[in-house]
Amino acid sequence: MGHMTSMTRGVSSAPQTETQNRRVLLAKPRGYCAGVDRAVQAVELALEKHGAPVYVRKQIVHNVHVVKTLEERGAIFVDETEEVPEGSLIVFSAHGVAPVVHDEAKRLSLRTIDATCPLVTKVHKEAVRFAADDYDILLIGHEGHEEVIGTTGEAPEHIHLVDGPGDVDKVNVRDPEKVAWLSQTTLSVDETIATVDALRGRFPKLLDPPSDDICYATQNRQTAVKEIAEQAQLVIVVGSTNSSNSVRLVEVAKDHGADAAYLVDYAEHIDPAWLDGVRTVGVTSGASVPEELVKGVLDRLAEHGFDHVDEVESVKESMRFALPHELRRL
Repeated sequence: MGHMTSMTRGVSSAPQTETQNRRVLLAKPRGYCAGVDRAVQAVELALEKHGAPVYVRKQIVHNVHVVKTLEERGAIFVDETEEVPEGSLIVFSAHGVAPVVHDEAKRLSLRTIDATCPLVTKVHKEAVRFAADDYDILLIGHEGHEEVIGTTGEAPEHIHLVDGPGDVDKVNVRDPEKVAWLSQTTLSVDETIATVDALRGRFPKLLDPPSDDICYATQNRQTAVKEIAEQAQLVIVVGSTNSSNSVRLVEVAKDHGADAAYLVDYAEHIDPAWLDGVRTVGVTSGASVPEELVKGVLDRLAEHGFDHVDEVESVKESMRFALPHELRRL
């Protein structure tokens, strides 16, 4: 079980009898992972050193607030590399890009900063290695997600997307003896295990990646939300709808005992009706969410009498990544 610490926020004016049992269980770890921290810093440093504009391909991380804040500082987010004026500076997002994107950047003489999370780069390298050995690669992930597009681009003729256990029967491979699996880094741990088990049922010789592809931060945040969901009627996950790991936290909370779980970008998205009859609210945040947004949610809950906060630490987390090499020499 996790370690718990308490803090009481500003005293609420609501009647004591009604609110005395109201509490918030705040998950730890939550919020920024090492890869997000590194990617956001990469854009901030690029703006500091080079001045605006700095172009960013796709959203640097999947969070509405982070993107808006960086836009205000002079970052310009584009969908495709060819939208960037020749010779400009472009940052590749934490989710990674296919090799063709690097080729496009060269063709346009763009200066690049690659903010791909090192744990995503690891999956890219695994794809390259399995493809070089002529394996069919079953990539577990969500269709259209930027990370999946980037990984697939490393070996498009070898990779088959498997979007959950329901997709397993549709998989066709050249040789059932030469099959390996990889995964997107931000999936539900439990669902991925179920998908791999189903794949192994079809392909008993299925090879595992050298180490788990679901990243430490995704796993830790799911472990933490499971613990608070067992004790909370309601779980609020701070995060954006296009953030895979945040959406998974909502699903995991519901699967592990919470009566309801909602995803909100900002405190003002909390519907007071959600709090009716609720004694314990769980709060966590996705891996691309700044802590100030969580603080806003806690302040909002305190206004409704939930002013006692217990922080539940399920896992110790201390991972840090070095900045992209293009920035280190600055």
